[in-house]
Amino acid sequence: MKRSFSKGTGLAASGTALVAVTYGLVRLAYGLVLPDVQADLGLGAALAGWISAGASTMYCVGAVIGFLAATRHPRSLVVMAASTAAVGAAGMAWSHDATTFGVAAILSSTGAGAASPALVRLVARNTAQDRVPRAQAVVNAGTGPGLVAAGLLALAVLPEWRTAWFVAAACSVLAGAAVLLTDHRGHADTTEHGHDDPTGRVDRADRPTGSWFLAHRRLLLAALLLGAGSAAVWNYGRSVLVDAGVDREASITAWIALGLGGAAVVVTSRWTGGMRPARLWGISVTAVVVGSLALAVVPGTVQVALVACLVFGWGYTAATGALIAWTTEIDPDRASAGTSMLFVTLVLGQALGAAAAGAVIGVAGAVTAFALAALVGLVSAPAAGPRH
Repeated sequence: MKRSFSKGTGLAASGTALVAVTYGLVRLAYGLVLPDVQADLGLGAALAGWISAGASTMYCVGAVIGFLAATRHPRSLVVMAASTAAVGAAGMAWSHDATTFGVAAILSSTGAGAASPALVRLVARNTAQDRVPRAQAVVNAGTGPGLVAAGLLALAVLPEWRTAWFVAAACSVLAGAAVLLTDHRGHADTTEHGHDDPTGRVDRADRPTGSWFLAHRRLLLAALLLGAGSAAVWNYGRSVLVDAGVDREASITAWIALGLGGAAVVVTSRWTGGMRPARLWGISVTAVVVGSLALAVVPGTVQVALVACLVFGWGYTAATGALIAWTTEIDPDRASAGTSMLFVTLVLGQALGAAAAGAVIGVAGAVTAFALAALVGLVSAPAAGPRH
C-alpha cells in the first residue's frame, strides 16, 4: 500500500501539472491575453467568439479521441495532449495576423481535451484504490494553479503576449514528459473491475451504451448548460474589466483570483468530499452564477471583481469535479469514458456560449451578455436532477 501511494503521489503531482498547463496556461489563458491580442491584431469581439468556439470544438475532438483510447493508450494520449498544446501555443506566439493566431488557438485546445480522460485512467492505475477519489480531485483542480501561473506570467510580460505563449509551449512539453516518467507501467495495468487483460486488449464493456446515456441524460444537459453559461467569463471576463476602466494590473490580478478559486477546491476537498455529487453540483453552479452576475453588474469595482472571480473559479472547478464524481457514482466501470463524454458536452456548451456571448456583446453590450450567461448557468442546477 505504501509503495502504491508513493507512485500515486508522483503521478498526481505530474498530472496536476499537465492539467495546469493544458487548461490554465493554454486553453483558458486565451481570455486573459485577448485584450492585448485584439489591440495588436485587430481581432473583433465576434471573431474572438468564433475562435473560442472553434477551440472548444477541437477540445471536444481531443476528448472524443480520449474517450475511445483512454483505457488502452493513456500514454499516447498524454503525448498528444502535450504536443498539440505546445504546437498551438508556439503558433500563437509566432502569429502576426488574426487568421494564423486563430488557427493556432483552435489547435491548442485539443491538448486539454485529451489530457483529462488519460489522467483519469493513469491516476486510477497508479494510486491505491481508497485514495483514487481524492487524487482525481487534486489532479482535476490543476486548472486553478495553471490560471494563477498564467496571471503571474501576464503581469511579467504583457503587453508582450507572445512571450507568454512561448513559455506555455515549453511548459506543455515538460509537463507531458513528467507524466510519462511518473506513470509506473509496472504497476498492475488492470482496472479494479477487470476489463483489461495482460496483453492490453480491452473489451467494449467500458464504453458508454444506450443505458449509460439514458442514466446520464439530465447530467449531460446540465453540463451543456453550465458550459454555455460559463463561456462569457472565460472569454470576455478580463475584457469587460478593461472596458470598465480597470487597469492592466488589477484586471490580471482578477484573473489570478480565478485561478486561486480553482486551486481552493483542493483546500475545500475535505468538506466537499463528504457531499453527494448532486449537492456539490448545486452549490458549485450557484457560485458560478453569483460570480458571473457580479462581474456583469459592477465590473468597475476592483474589490467586487476579485471576489467574483474567486467565487467563479471555485464554483467552475468544483463543478467539473462533481461531474467526475457523479459519473463514477452512476457507472464506475465507465468512469474514464464517462468523464470524456461529460467534458465534451461541457465544452460543446462553451463553444455555443462563446459564439453567442461575442454576438450579444457586439449588439447589446457586455452586461446583457453576462446576465444571459448567468441565467443559462442557473438553469443547469435543477437540470441535473434532484439532490439526494
